[in-house]
Amino acid sequence: MDFENAKVRAKELRDLLNYHSHRYYVEDSPEIEDYEYDMLQRELVAIEKEFPALVTPDSPTQRVGGSAEGMFEPVVHAVPLESLQDAFSLEEVRAFDARVREQFSDIEYSVEPKIDGLSVALEYENGVFVRGSTRGDGNVGEDVTANLRTVNSIPLRLKEDVNIEVRGEVYMPKKVFASLVEEQEQNGEKTFKNPRNAAAGSLRQKNPAITATRNLDIFVFNIQRYNGNHITGHKQSIEYLKSLGFKTIPFCNKFSSVEDVITELERIGSIRSSLPFDIDGAVIKTDSFAMRTEIGSTSKFPRWALAFKYPPEEKETTVTDIEVAVGRTGVLTPTAVFEPVLVAGSTVSRATLHNQDFIDEKDIRIGDRIVIRKAGDIIPEVLRVISHKENSEKFLLPSVCPSCGATVIREEDEAAVRCVNPECPAQLLRNLIHFCSRDAMDIDGMGEAVLEKLVSGGMLTKASDIYTLKKEDVMTLEGFKDKSSQNIIDAIEKSKAADLGCLVFALGIRHVGQKAGKILADHFGTMEKLMNATIEDLTAIEGFGGIMGQSVVDFFSLEQSRHEIEALTALGVNMNSLKETIDNRFEGKTFVLTGALPTYSRNEASELIEKFGGKTASSVSKKTTYVLAGEDAGSKLTKAQTLGITIISEEEFNEMIK
Repeated sequence: MDFENAKVRAKELRDLLNYHSHRYYVEDSPEIEDYEYDMLQRELVAIEKEFPALVTPDSPTQRVGGSAEGMFEPVVHAVPLESLQDAFSLEEVRAFDARVREQFSDIEYSVEPKIDGLSVALEYENGVFVRGSTRGDGNVGEDVTANLRTVNSIPLRLKEDVNIEVRGEVYMPKKVFASLVEEQEQNGEKTFKNPRNAAAGSLRQKNPAITATRNLDIFVFNIQRYNGNHITGHKQSIEYLKSLGFKTIPFCNKFSSVEDVITELERIGSIRSSLPFDIDGAVIKTDSFAMRTEIGSTSKFPRWALAFKYPPEEKETTVTDIEVAVGRTGVLTPTAVFEPVLVAGSTVSRATLHNQDFIDEKDIRIGDRIVIRKAGDIIPEVLRVISHKENSEKFLLPSVCPSCGATVIREEDEAAVRCVNPECPAQLLRNLIHFCSRDAMDIDGMGEAVLEKLVSGGMLTKASDIYTLKKEDVMTLEGFKDKSSQNIIDAIEKSKAADLGCLVFALGIRHVGQKAGKILADHFGTMEKLMNATIEDLTAIEGFGGIMGQSVVDFFSLEQSRHEIEALTALGVNMNSLKETIDNRFEGKTFVLTGALPTYSRNEASELIEKFGGKTASSVSKKTTYVLAGEDAGSKLTKAQTLGITIISEEEFNEMIK
């Protein structure tokens, strides 16, 4: 395909993908299957890879790319993102109405749910998304454009070529939050307290790829700036925003009397627990923009709006038991079992107690009378103890693993009590799921359902057993025939050639993620050298602290870990780094990439730098040797110029690698 034909086809694909993305993420009414969408996306990726000049800011391929590190630059809001005055009683709502009617007797209010998330501003030039920022203090926020691009319901191009800035609320849907908390609990990680904290923490990730996995969403509810003049009221503005392609606030109704407003507040409160997103109230706004201008604002709040807050629902119940389960990383997690009680629209009978510190702080015992609520109206939590049962005893987590009987430990740097036996049956399935996952050994077809059947059938007791499986073993599973069984065996065989970094990550060493696994593999080159590394060897690596280094040493000091490595080696699993090095001319040099390069993608340029012994970083610092800058280089280029860092073009880079 020549350049001109590629240009035409790329535009067709962008338009198609943006259309179908809007149908799926905003209108919840997909017209094509996921597979068809993926094939269109793959075709566009291939064209942009062959012709990098065709990459545009509104291309769906740009939703996840680059890094947000060093990009949290301050953004001064042209129009402040004001906060609202809170009201906690209907009397306060009536008083608000009375104040407004002192200026305007003929008034209309719009009422809408108050989404509990993170407020952001989205800026568009000629219909193209150019910048997104957090609210901050209302006057100055942070540039989180790269991360906002990962939110699929944010349009990268509008249906009109307008210059506009809008305000929206980024949130985490209840189902996504519940799944994330469950995953964090299983991994022994500190859990997010509520969906709002989860959304905020996810949006401010340094790596946009992590943000992309959090499945954030957005509701747009306000026009901040606009170069047109035909919008006169809030309800009308919501309809216009919807016509541009935004996912707008789910419902917004107008009322002319305060009693009708109150009826709507009560209606929203009654459906609050059934909504798929978390709300912490409802917002009452003067609908007319002209009236808003007349009513004005105080130094803190607009006088024309009010946020009505709903009180959290709390219920009393009795603890009947405290169960202890073992997660994937060996963490012992206590769970309170209590008499079933209806809270926020559903009956609950269990709540995690997190760890021994949490239990001690609240002095929770079996038989206690307790008060519970749902954090974010989703996750049950114990608020406080009302009274202890007579002769009750303090609850202590067991000193041995309830699954395997091994002695548990509690390290100084954490609250969790942990079983460190890698052969613990309770951890087996979750360890195997992690081992086979895409970023680890990437064994296609070995998902949770298949692994669960293999474990329950006694065919897998540790990760190395995967490489002893035969086609006949897989065919014993329900639904597997000759071809599907052979596909799994082929995927297992293929995984033997994975890079050492993938294997290190797959082993599930505490504190060692995907990136750390690759760094360790590239640094030591072989599994043998890594296994024999001392704490001094590990902490000498840039970015490796004492906690991570000690975790690696502890893992390889276990007899079970060494036996497993020996078994994997004997079964033909690769134990060497596959990092390809041409020479070491960039040894000790750090590159930062910014802007769009004429012919290389960022991944391609990074791979070349590593092949010549150098490394890349995502932010500019005094340790940066070169900044490789392409078109539309942003704040990184400015910072490099300020620090006096050498800036090179792609042409100069090519001269360096000749």
